[in-house]
Formats: sequence, structure tokens, C-alpha cells
Amino acid sequence: MGDDNREVLSEWITQHPMYQELMRLDVGDSAQVYAAFLVYLDLTEVRKWKDVVGIPCHELQAVLLKGREKEDESVHMVFPLPAQRTVSHKDFRCVLDRGSPMLLCAVASDSTLVYQRLCDGLLTPDPPVDIKDQGHRQHRKRRLQT
Repeated sequence: MGDDNREVLSEWITQHPMYQELMRLDVGDSAQVYAAFLVYLDLTEVRKWKDVVGIPCHELQAVLLKGREKEDESVHMVFPLPAQRTVSHKDFRCVLDRGSPMLLCAVASDSTLVYQRLCDGLLTPDPPVDIKDQGHRQHRKRRLQT
């Protein structure tokens, strides 16, 4: 990508009304605001979430996103996290104490997004898709000790 294309891309992003709104939240971390904007675009344009807004979290110097997957569903909070940023258990506690179902979205430097559901405590995962128990068990032969 040439320098001219980067400038056009950068100008487009900085002129976007939602990016400007996220910057006005004044959380002090421009990389996190950029990550929040990328997640916002994914949620609204790709996943078609409704009512997505930015919420400042000054104790983490972060923007959280709040929205609904569908019109009739409950509100979810999303914590956009640039992949190079470190977080602590205290940071997760701060986010989880907000009470809504929470998603963590890791944002890689190439703009890849990975979502993980956060919960308070342990959560049993759903079984993997397309893997069925064949009912076969591997039996090991025991050696008889003589």
C-alpha cells in the first residue's frame, strides 16, 4: 500500500463520525480508541448489531462498546483490546463488575478480530462442532506381572 493510499485511509477513518465520537470520550489511549472503532465497524456493518455506542472506562483508559446482537436481546458489553496491550485480573474485574454479559475482542495489528466471552467464574464450554463421540474407547492392555 502506497503512502497516498495510507493517507486516504487514515483521513477516512479520522473523519468518520463514530471515530470522532470515540475520540471525544477522552480515554487517553489512541491505539485503544482505534481498536474500539474497528470493533464498532465489525459489530455494526458485519454482524449487524443494534444500538452500538461507546462508553468510557477511565480507570482502564479504554472505550467499551455497548450494544445488542438483535433488537429483542439483552445488552452486551464489548472490551476492544489491542493485542499488544497487557491486561490484569484487576482490569477484567473492572469490566465484569459492570454487570452486562461481556465479550473481549482482541484486535491484532493486521486488524484481525478474535472474540472471547468473559464470565465471572468458570464456564463449561460448549462441545466442539462436528465432533461426535464414536462410542469407541481405546483400551490399553495391562501387563500381567509375574
